[in-house]
Amino acid sequence: MKATLHTRIVEPELLETLPEDHPDAIRARKDLLLVNRIMGNHRWIIHTLRRHCQPGWRITEIGAGDGALSRRLWQSGICHAGDLHAFDLARRPSTWPKEAAWTQGDIFHHPLPATEVLVANLFLHHFQDDALRVLGGRISPSTLLIIAAEPARWRIHTLLGRLLCGIARLHPVTRYDMQVSIRAGFRGGELPSALGLGAEWEVRTGCTALGAYHLAAWRRENPPDLAPNVFPC
Repeated sequence: MKATLHTRIVEPELLETLPEDHPDAIRARKDLLLVNRIMGNHRWIIHTLRRHCQPGWRITEIGAGDGALSRRLWQSGICHAGDLHAFDLARRPSTWPKEAAWTQGDIFHHPLPATEVLVANLFLHHFQDDALRVLGGRISPSTLLIIAAEPARWRIHTLLGRLLCGIARLHPVTRYDMQVSIRAGFRGGELPSALGLGAEWEVRTGCTALGAYHLAAWRRENPPDLAPNVFPC
């Protein structure tokens, strides 16, 4: 083990260095879909939005990748395609609905949209705490709900990750990046603290047994309960 996991270690991931059309990158992105299913990230995000997203609320996903999660939000009936806005360094996917907005670029060089919901999935762990603080300061006053699913940083998850990579025969890029991601993951109140979420935000965080760290934050008086598969971490 490279570090004790007591503190976050943010390092470059191999997938970030590969061209978008590189065979290893294509395979690693397919692996990520499997990892997301096992971690239950998309299910938890959809479940949370079903409970707390109001009709007509607009949703921005940062670090949207190929748009798979946001498309599921639209296809699940949580929002209309026209209420979606995605941010990523990648080009607008050919499968992205024409009514939905797509911004290709660096989120630190563009203002975040004034939407009611901000979603991040396996994205925020790529940044040092000082960068997360800058990002938190750019959240629109119109944003009422923040939902994030990231890696949880516990030793048991490093072991489970290695086991999964072996059983599922995941690509070497995925094997390497998974451990890097866990070391850059979060515990307890680390993420809301790094984002600088103040007293105006009600915050809940938790971890799952399968390695997901969940953050739900909203500008409301009565915070909802966490999903039953989440425990404090």
